[in-house]
Amino acid sequence: MTPASLPYLAAALRRPGYLLSWWPWRALAYLVTTVPIASALAVGLLLVAAPLAATVNGVRQQSNPLSLSLVLFFAAGAVAVLAVAPVVSFPLAAIERWRLGVVDGRPLPRPRWEGLAARYTSAAGWRETAYAFFLGAVVPVAYWAVLLIVVMDLALVTGPWLAGDADRVVLAWTVVDTPGEAVPYAVAGVLLLPVLWYGLGALAAGQAAVGRWLLGRPADAAALREVTRSRARLVSAYEAERRRIERDMHDAAQPRLTSITLHLGLARLDVPEDSPAARPLAVAHGQARDLMTLLRQIVHGIRPQSLTDLGLAGAVREVADECTVPVTVRADIAGPLPDTAETTAYYVVSECLSNVARHAAATRAEVRLTRSGDQLVVEVYDDGRGGADPAGGTGLTGLADRVAAAAGRLLLASPPGGPTLVRVELPCRP
Repeated sequence: MTPASLPYLAAALRRPGYLLSWWPWRALAYLVTTVPIASALAVGLLLVAAPLAATVNGVRQQSNPLSLSLVLFFAAGAVAVLAVAPVVSFPLAAIERWRLGVVDGRPLPRPRWEGLAARYTSAAGWRETAYAFFLGAVVPVAYWAVLLIVVMDLALVTGPWLAGDADRVVLAWTVVDTPGEAVPYAVAGVLLLPVLWYGLGALAAGQAAVGRWLLGRPADAAALREVTRSRARLVSAYEAERRRIERDMHDAAQPRLTSITLHLGLARLDVPEDSPAARPLAVAHGQARDLMTLLRQIVHGIRPQSLTDLGLAGAVREVADECTVPVTVRADIAGPLPDTAETTAYYVVSECLSNVARHAAATRAEVRLTRSGDQLVVEVYDDGRGGADPAGGTGLTGLADRVAAAAGRLLLASPPGGPTLVRVELPCRP
Protein backbone atom coordinates (compact mmCIF):
# COMPACT_ATOMS: atom_id res chain seq x y z
CA MET A 1 0.00 0.00 0.00
CA THR A 2 1.77 3.14 -1.20
CA PRO A 3 0.74 6.72 -1.80
CA ALA A 4 0.93 6.04 -5.51
CA SER A 5 -1.55 3.18 -5.32
CA LEU A 6 -3.92 5.04 -2.95
CA PRO A 7 -3.99 8.72 -3.87
CA TYR A 8 -5.70 10.01 -0.75
CA LEU A 9 -5.92 9.30 2.97
CA ALA A 10 -9.65 8.54 3.18
CA ALA A 11 -9.20 5.62 0.76
CA ALA A 12 -6.18 4.33 2.68
CA LEU A 13 -8.15 4.30 5.94
CA ARG A 14 -10.56 1.76 4.46
CA ARG A 15 -7.80 -0.67 3.48
CA PRO A 16 -6.17 -3.32 5.66
CA GLY A 17 -2.57 -2.61 6.51
CA TYR A 18 -3.15 1.09 7.09
CA LEU A 19 -1.21 1.08 10.36
CA LEU A 20 1.83 -0.50 8.66
CA SER A 21 1.96 2.05 5.86
CA TRP A 22 3.28 5.58 5.65
CA TRP A 23 -0.21 7.05 5.72
CA PRO A 24 -0.46 7.45 9.54
CA TRP A 25 2.77 9.45 9.49
CA ARG A 26 1.56 11.54 6.59
CA ALA A 27 -1.65 12.24 8.51
CA LEU A 28 0.38 13.19 11.59
CA ALA A 29 2.56 15.53 9.51
CA TYR A 30 -0.55 17.17 8.10
CA LEU A 31 -2.02 17.68 11.56
CA VAL A 32 1.22 19.01 13.06
CA THR A 33 1.75 21.52 10.25
CA THR A 34 -1.84 22.69 10.70
CA VAL A 35 -1.21 23.73 14.31
CA PRO A 36 0.73 26.99 13.69
CA ILE A 37 -1.65 28.09 10.91
CA ALA A 38 -4.80 27.34 12.89
CA SER A 39 -3.29 28.92 16.03
CA ALA A 40 -2.52 32.20 14.23
CA LEU A 41 -6.04 32.35 12.83
CA ALA A 42 -7.57 31.45 16.20
CA VAL A 43 -5.67 34.29 17.91
CA GLY A 44 -7.00 36.75 15.34
CA LEU A 45 -10.56 35.59 15.92
CA LEU A 46 -10.13 35.64 19.72
CA LEU A 47 -9.07 39.29 19.62
CA VAL A 48 -12.58 40.05 18.44
CA ALA A 49 -14.59 37.23 20.01
CA ALA A 50 -13.16 37.24 23.56
CA PRO A 51 -14.06 40.84 24.49
CA LEU A 52 -17.45 40.40 22.88
CA ALA A 53 -18.09 37.21 24.88
CA ALA A 54 -16.98 38.90 28.11
CA THR A 55 -19.29 41.86 27.51
CA VAL A 56 -22.26 39.65 26.66
CA ASN A 57 -21.61 37.57 29.78
CA GLY A 58 -21.53 40.76 31.88
CA VAL A 59 -24.83 41.88 30.45
CA ARG A 60 -26.40 38.50 31.19
CA GLN A 61 -25.25 38.80 34.82
CA GLN A 62 -26.51 42.44 34.88
CA SER A 63 -23.13 43.67 36.09
CA ASN A 64 -21.98 45.40 32.90
CA PRO A 65 -24.58 47.32 30.90
CA LEU A 66 -23.90 47.27 27.18
CA SER A 67 -23.13 50.79 26.06
CA LEU A 68 -23.46 52.20 22.55
CA SER A 69 -19.70 52.70 22.33
CA LEU A 70 -19.07 49.01 22.99
CA VAL A 71 -21.62 48.03 20.37
CA LEU A 72 -19.92 50.28 17.82
CA PHE A 73 -16.50 48.98 18.82
CA PHE A 74 -17.41 45.32 18.36
CA ALA A 75 -19.31 46.06 15.16
CA ALA A 76 -16.25 47.84 13.79
CA GLY A 77 -14.04 44.90 14.79
CA ALA A 78 -16.34 42.39 13.10
CA VAL A 79 -16.47 44.51 9.94
CA ALA A 80 -12.70 44.81 9.93
CA VAL A 81 -12.27 41.05 10.23
CA LEU A 82 -14.74 40.44 7.39
CA ALA A 83 -13.05 43.11 5.27
CA VAL A 84 -9.59 41.64 5.67
CA ALA A 85 -10.56 37.96 5.57
CA PRO A 86 -11.14 37.60 1.78
CA VAL A 87 -7.72 39.13 1.07
CA VAL A 88 -5.87 37.10 3.71
CA SER A 89 -7.62 33.92 2.65
CA PHE A 90 -6.08 33.98 -0.85
CA PRO A 91 -2.46 33.19 0.16
CA LEU A 92 -3.79 30.96 2.92
CA ALA A 93 -5.78 28.96 0.37
CA ALA A 94 -2.68 28.61 -1.82
CA ILE A 95 -0.71 27.22 1.15
CA GLU A 96 -3.56 24.88 2.09
CA ARG A 97 -3.87 23.52 -1.44
CA TRP A 98 -0.16 22.73 -1.36
CA ARG A 99 -0.38 21.16 2.12
CA LEU A 100 -3.36 19.09 1.08
CA GLY A 101 -1.01 17.10 -1.16
CA VAL A 102 0.44 15.48 1.96
CA VAL A 103 -2.76 13.45 2.51
CA ASP A 104 -4.52 13.80 -0.85
CA GLY A 105 -2.57 13.43 -4.06
CA ARG A 106 -5.48 14.28 -6.32
CA PRO A 107 -4.83 17.56 -8.13
CA LEU A 108 -6.69 20.70 -7.14
CA PRO A 109 -7.28 23.72 -9.38
CA ARG A 110 -5.19 26.74 -8.51
CA PRO A 111 -7.18 29.93 -9.17
CA ARG A 112 -5.30 33.06 -10.19
CA TRP A 113 -5.50 36.45 -8.54
CA GLU A 114 -8.23 38.27 -10.45
CA GLY A 115 -8.14 41.57 -8.61
CA LEU A 116 -9.24 42.91 -5.27
CA ALA A 117 -12.88 43.36 -6.31
CA ALA A 118 -13.15 39.69 -7.32
CA ARG A 119 -12.25 38.61 -3.79
CA TYR A 120 -15.45 40.25 -2.52
CA THR A 121 -17.76 39.35 -5.41
CA SER A 122 -16.79 35.80 -6.40
CA ALA A 123 -18.01 32.60 -4.78
CA ALA A 124 -14.45 31.25 -4.76
CA GLY A 125 -13.25 34.17 -2.61
CA TRP A 126 -15.92 33.66 0.02
CA ARG A 127 -15.48 29.88 0.05
CA GLU A 128 -11.77 30.39 0.76
CA THR A 129 -12.77 32.85 3.48
CA ALA A 130 -15.10 30.22 4.95
CA TYR A 131 -12.19 27.76 5.01
CA ALA A 132 -10.07 30.32 6.87
CA PHE A 133 -12.79 30.66 9.53
CA PHE A 134 -13.03 26.86 9.65
CA LEU A 135 -9.29 26.63 10.38
CA GLY A 136 -9.45 29.37 13.00
CA ALA A 137 -12.63 28.36 14.82
CA VAL A 138 -13.49 24.68 14.31
CA VAL A 139 -10.07 23.05 13.89
CA PRO A 140 -8.58 24.32 17.22
CA VAL A 141 -11.54 22.97 19.17
CA ALA A 142 -11.26 19.57 17.47
CA TYR A 143 -7.49 19.48 18.01
CA TRP A 144 -7.81 20.31 21.72
CA ALA A 145 -10.34 17.51 22.16
CA VAL A 146 -8.08 15.03 20.38
CA LEU A 147 -5.04 16.24 22.34
CA LEU A 148 -6.90 15.66 25.60
CA ILE A 149 -7.68 12.07 24.54
CA VAL A 150 -4.05 11.47 23.54
CA VAL A 151 -2.76 12.82 26.86
CA MET A 152 -5.22 10.61 28.76
CA ASP A 153 -4.08 7.55 26.83
CA LEU A 154 -0.40 8.37 27.42
CA ALA A 155 -1.20 8.73 31.13
CA LEU A 156 -2.71 5.25 31.10
CA VAL A 157 0.33 3.77 29.34
CA THR A 158 2.82 5.42 31.71
CA GLY A 159 0.65 4.80 34.78
CA PRO A 160 2.89 2.07 36.35
CA TRP A 161 5.95 4.35 36.26
CA LEU A 162 4.01 7.36 37.51
CA ALA A 163 2.55 5.34 40.38
CA GLY A 164 6.04 4.25 41.44
CA ASP A 165 7.15 7.88 41.77
CA ALA A 166 4.09 9.20 43.65
CA ASP A 167 1.75 8.07 46.40
CA ARG A 168 -1.43 8.46 44.34
CA VAL A 169 -1.89 8.95 40.60
CA VAL A 170 -5.07 10.03 38.81
CA LEU A 171 -5.57 7.96 35.63
CA ALA A 172 -8.47 9.40 33.65
CA TRP A 173 -11.54 8.27 35.58
CA THR A 174 -9.83 6.53 38.51
CA VAL A 175 -7.05 6.84 41.10
CA VAL A 176 -4.30 4.21 41.65
CA ASP A 177 -1.91 3.89 44.56
CA THR A 178 0.55 1.24 43.35
CA PRO A 179 2.16 0.27 40.04
CA GLY A 180 0.32 -3.04 40.16
CA GLU A 181 -3.02 -1.32 40.16
CA ALA A 182 -1.97 0.77 37.15
CA VAL A 183 -0.89 -2.20 35.00
CA PRO A 184 -4.40 -3.12 33.69
CA TYR A 185 -4.94 0.50 32.73
CA ALA A 186 -1.56 0.54 30.99
CA VAL A 187 -2.55 -2.55 28.98
CA ALA A 188 -5.82 -0.86 28.01
CA GLY A 189 -3.88 2.25 26.97
CA VAL A 190 -1.55 0.20 24.77
CA LEU A 191 -4.54 -1.49 23.13
CA LEU A 192 -6.04 1.93 22.45
CA LEU A 193 -2.93 3.18 20.62
CA PRO A 194 -3.98 1.70 17.22
CA VAL A 195 -7.40 3.26 17.72
CA LEU A 196 -5.72 6.61 18.29
CA TRP A 197 -3.69 6.18 15.11
CA TYR A 198 -6.88 5.57 13.19
CA GLY A 199 -8.54 8.48 14.98
CA LEU A 200 -5.75 10.87 13.98
CA GLY A 201 -6.03 9.62 10.41
CA ALA A 202 -9.80 10.15 10.44
CA LEU A 203 -9.32 13.68 11.80
CA ALA A 204 -6.82 14.51 9.07
CA ALA A 205 -9.06 12.93 6.41
CA GLY A 206 -12.07 14.93 7.61
CA GLN A 207 -10.12 18.18 7.56
CA ALA A 208 -8.79 17.37 4.10
CA ALA A 209 -12.29 16.60 2.86
CA VAL A 210 -13.54 19.98 4.06
CA GLY A 211 -10.53 21.63 2.44
CA ARG A 212 -11.09 19.91 -0.88
CA TRP A 213 -14.80 20.77 -0.81
CA LEU A 214 -14.27 24.46 -0.04
CA LEU A 215 -11.08 25.05 -2.02
CA GLY A 216 -11.78 22.89 -5.04
CA ARG A 217 -15.49 23.11 -5.72
CA PRO A 218 -15.72 26.45 -7.59
CA ALA A 219 -13.17 25.45 -10.19
CA ASP A 220 -14.70 21.97 -10.46
CA ALA A 221 -18.12 23.56 -11.02
CA ALA A 222 -16.63 25.82 -13.69
CA ALA A 223 -15.10 22.78 -15.37
CA LEU A 224 -18.48 21.02 -15.24
CA ARG A 225 -20.17 24.03 -16.83
CA GLU A 226 -17.52 24.03 -19.55
CA VAL A 227 -18.11 20.31 -20.18
CA THR A 228 -21.85 21.02 -20.45
CA ARG A 229 -21.23 23.83 -22.91
CA SER A 230 -18.84 21.62 -24.87
CA ARG A 231 -21.47 18.88 -25.05
CA ALA A 232 -24.05 21.38 -26.27
CA ARG A 233 -21.65 22.62 -28.95
CA LEU A 234 -20.92 19.06 -30.05
CA VAL A 235 -24.63 18.23 -30.27
CA SER A 236 -25.30 21.40 -32.28
CA ALA A 237 -22.40 20.66 -34.61
CA TYR A 238 -23.57 17.06 -35.00
CA GLU A 239 -27.11 18.18 -35.85
CA ALA A 240 -25.79 20.73 -38.36
CA GLU A 241 -23.70 18.04 -40.02
CA ARG A 242 -26.71 15.72 -40.16
CA ARG A 243 -28.73 18.44 -41.83
CA ARG A 244 -25.97 19.06 -44.38
CA ILE A 245 -25.73 15.35 -45.23
CA GLU A 246 -29.50 15.16 -45.52
CA ARG A 247 -29.59 18.19 -47.82
CA ASP A 248 -26.78 16.87 -50.03
CA MET A 249 -28.41 13.45 -50.32
CA HIS A 250 -31.87 14.88 -50.90
CA ASP A 251 -30.85 17.57 -53.37
CA ALA A 252 -28.00 15.85 -55.20
CA ALA A 253 -27.94 12.07 -54.81
CA GLN A 254 -31.69 11.40 -54.90
CA PRO A 255 -32.45 13.33 -58.13
CA ARG A 256 -29.57 11.65 -59.94
CA LEU A 257 -30.63 8.21 -58.79
CA THR A 258 -34.21 8.98 -59.81
CA SER A 259 -32.96 10.01 -63.24
CA ILE A 260 -30.95 6.78 -63.60
CA THR A 261 -33.97 4.71 -62.58
CA LEU A 262 -36.15 6.55 -65.08
CA HIS A 263 -33.69 6.05 -67.94
CA LEU A 264 -33.34 2.37 -67.09
CA GLY A 265 -37.13 2.04 -67.17
CA LEU A 266 -37.30 3.75 -70.57
CA ALA A 267 -34.49 1.52 -71.86
CA ARG A 268 -36.45 -1.56 -70.81
CA LEU A 269 -39.37 -0.38 -72.94
CA ASP A 270 -37.11 -0.10 -75.98
CA VAL A 271 -35.44 -3.50 -75.56
CA PRO A 272 -37.37 -6.59 -76.73
CA GLU A 273 -38.12 -9.14 -74.05
CA ASP A 274 -36.26 -11.87 -75.94
CA SER A 275 -33.11 -9.74 -76.19
CA PRO A 276 -30.00 -10.90 -74.27
CA ALA A 277 -29.83 -7.46 -72.64
CA ALA A 278 -33.41 -7.56 -71.37
CA ARG A 279 -32.75 -9.55 -68.19
CA PRO A 280 -29.60 -7.67 -67.04
CA LEU A 281 -31.44 -4.42 -67.73
CA ALA A 282 -34.42 -5.54 -65.66
CA VAL A 283 -32.11 -6.54 -62.80
CA ALA A 284 -30.35 -3.15 -62.98
CA HIS A 285 -33.70 -1.37 -62.99
CA GLY A 286 -34.89 -3.33 -59.94
CA GLN A 287 -31.67 -2.65 -58.07
CA ALA A 288 -31.94 1.06 -58.85
CA ARG A 289 -35.47 1.15 -57.44
CA ASP A 290 -34.35 -0.72 -54.32
CA LEU A 291 -31.48 1.71 -53.94
CA MET A 292 -33.92 4.61 -54.20
CA THR A 293 -35.99 3.13 -51.39
CA LEU A 294 -32.89 2.55 -49.25
CA LEU A 295 -31.65 6.08 -49.87
CA ARG A 296 -35.08 7.47 -48.96
CA GLN A 297 -34.96 5.52 -45.68
CA ILE A 298 -31.46 6.79 -44.94
CA VAL A 299 -32.49 10.37 -45.58
CA HIS A 300 -35.58 9.84 -43.41
CA GLY A 301 -33.38 8.47 -40.64
CA ILE A 302 -31.13 11.52 -40.69
CA ARG A 303 -34.00 14.00 -40.36
CA PRO A 304 -37.50 13.17 -41.54
CA GLN A 305 -38.66 15.38 -44.36
CA SER A 306 -42.05 15.61 -42.68
CA LEU A 307 -40.37 17.29 -39.72
CA THR A 308 -39.03 19.98 -42.01
CA ASP A 309 -42.25 20.36 -43.99
CA LEU A 310 -44.90 19.98 -41.27
CA GLY A 311 -43.15 20.87 -38.04
CA LEU A 312 -43.06 18.72 -34.93
CA ALA A 313 -46.83 18.50 -34.37
CA GLY A 314 -47.56 17.56 -37.99
CA ALA A 315 -44.73 15.04 -38.17
CA VAL A 316 -45.88 13.41 -34.92
CA ARG A 317 -49.45 13.15 -36.24
CA GLU A 318 -48.06 11.46 -39.37
CA VAL A 319 -46.21 8.91 -37.21
CA ALA A 320 -49.36 8.39 -35.14
CA ASP A 321 -51.42 7.70 -38.26
CA GLU A 322 -48.99 4.96 -39.29
CA CYS A 323 -49.10 3.26 -35.88
CA THR A 324 -51.14 0.04 -35.64
CA VAL A 325 -52.59 1.23 -32.30
CA PRO A 326 -55.09 4.15 -32.27
CA VAL A 327 -53.13 7.23 -31.17
CA THR A 328 -54.45 10.62 -30.07
CA VAL A 329 -52.10 13.58 -30.50
CA ARG A 330 -52.51 16.73 -28.41
CA ALA A 331 -50.06 19.54 -29.23
CA ASP A 332 -49.64 22.96 -27.64
CA ILE A 333 -46.24 24.14 -28.90
CA ALA A 334 -46.79 27.54 -30.45
CA GLY A 335 -43.64 29.15 -31.79
CA PRO A 336 -40.46 27.77 -33.36
CA LEU A 337 -38.41 25.08 -31.63
CA PRO A 338 -34.64 24.52 -31.67
CA ASP A 339 -33.62 21.87 -34.19
CA THR A 340 -32.06 19.68 -31.49
CA ALA A 341 -35.16 19.66 -29.31
CA GLU A 342 -37.47 19.14 -32.28
CA THR A 343 -35.49 16.23 -33.72
CA THR A 344 -35.07 14.58 -30.31
CA ALA A 345 -38.78 14.91 -29.53
CA TYR A 346 -39.69 13.36 -32.89
CA TYR A 347 -37.49 10.32 -32.32
CA VAL A 348 -38.81 9.97 -28.76
CA VAL A 349 -42.36 9.73 -30.09
CA SER A 350 -41.34 7.41 -32.95
CA GLU A 351 -39.48 5.02 -30.66
CA CYS A 352 -42.18 5.04 -27.99
CA LEU A 353 -45.01 4.37 -30.45
CA SER A 354 -42.94 1.62 -32.02
CA ASN A 355 -42.55 0.03 -28.57
CA VAL A 356 -46.30 0.42 -27.95
CA ALA A 357 -47.11 -1.38 -31.19
CA ARG A 358 -44.62 -4.19 -30.66
CA HIS A 359 -44.56 -4.82 -26.91
CA ALA A 360 -47.35 -3.10 -24.97
CA ALA A 361 -50.45 -4.99 -26.17
CA ALA A 362 -52.27 -1.66 -25.82
CA THR A 363 -55.68 -0.70 -27.18
CA ARG A 364 -54.96 3.01 -27.37
CA ALA A 365 -52.16 5.53 -26.89
CA GLU A 366 -51.87 9.26 -26.47
CA VAL A 367 -49.08 11.72 -27.29
CA ARG A 368 -48.98 15.11 -25.57
CA LEU A 369 -46.64 17.89 -26.71
CA THR A 370 -46.54 21.00 -24.55
CA ARG A 371 -44.20 23.91 -24.26
CA SER A 372 -43.85 25.68 -20.94
CA GLY A 373 -41.45 28.60 -21.02
CA ASP A 374 -38.03 27.31 -22.07
CA GLN A 375 -38.99 23.64 -21.82
CA LEU A 376 -40.59 21.22 -24.25
CA VAL A 377 -42.43 18.34 -22.58
CA VAL A 378 -43.22 15.17 -24.51
CA GLU A 379 -45.51 12.57 -22.93
CA VAL A 380 -46.41 9.23 -24.49
CA TYR A 381 -49.13 7.25 -22.68
CA ASP A 382 -50.54 3.81 -23.43
CA ASP A 383 -52.98 1.50 -21.62
CA GLY A 384 -50.91 -1.61 -22.26
CA ARG A 385 -49.56 -4.22 -19.90
CA GLY A 386 -46.71 -2.07 -18.56
CA GLY A 387 -43.52 -3.50 -17.13
CA ALA A 388 -41.28 -1.57 -19.52
CA ASP A 389 -37.66 -2.05 -18.49
CA PRO A 390 -34.71 -0.13 -20.00
CA ALA A 391 -32.60 -3.27 -19.55
CA GLY A 392 -35.09 -5.34 -21.54
CA GLY A 393 -33.88 -4.26 -24.96
CA THR A 394 -36.88 -2.06 -25.80
CA GLY A 395 -34.76 0.86 -26.98
CA LEU A 396 -35.36 2.96 -23.87
CA THR A 397 -31.68 3.04 -22.98
CA GLY A 398 -30.71 4.46 -26.35
CA LEU A 399 -33.61 6.88 -26.10
CA ALA A 400 -32.41 8.07 -22.68
CA ASP A 401 -28.91 8.57 -24.10
CA ARG A 402 -30.31 10.64 -26.99
CA VAL A 403 -32.33 12.77 -24.56
CA ALA A 404 -29.32 13.25 -22.27
CA ALA A 405 -27.21 14.38 -25.23
CA ALA A 406 -29.78 17.13 -25.79
CA ALA A 407 -29.42 18.19 -22.12
CA GLY A 408 -32.87 16.79 -21.27
CA ARG A 409 -34.16 14.05 -19.03
CA LEU A 410 -36.42 11.02 -19.47
CA LEU A 411 -38.86 9.79 -16.82
CA LEU A 412 -40.57 6.41 -17.03
CA ALA A 413 -43.57 5.07 -15.11
CA SER A 414 -44.54 1.56 -16.16
CA PRO A 415 -45.80 -0.66 -13.33
CA PRO A 416 -46.65 -4.28 -14.16
CA GLY A 417 -50.16 -4.36 -15.53
CA GLY A 418 -49.86 -0.84 -16.90
CA PRO A 419 -50.39 1.83 -17.86
CA THR A 420 -47.09 3.21 -19.17
CA LEU A 421 -46.11 6.86 -19.28
CA VAL A 422 -42.89 8.15 -20.81
CA ARG A 423 -42.16 11.80 -20.07
CA VAL A 424 -39.30 13.67 -21.70
CA GLU A 425 -38.27 17.21 -20.79
CA LEU A 426 -36.10 19.08 -23.28
CA PRO A 427 -34.64 22.58 -23.01
CA CYS A 428 -35.86 24.98 -25.70
CA ARG A 429 -33.46 27.85 -25.20
CA PRO A 430 -32.18 29.17 -28.52
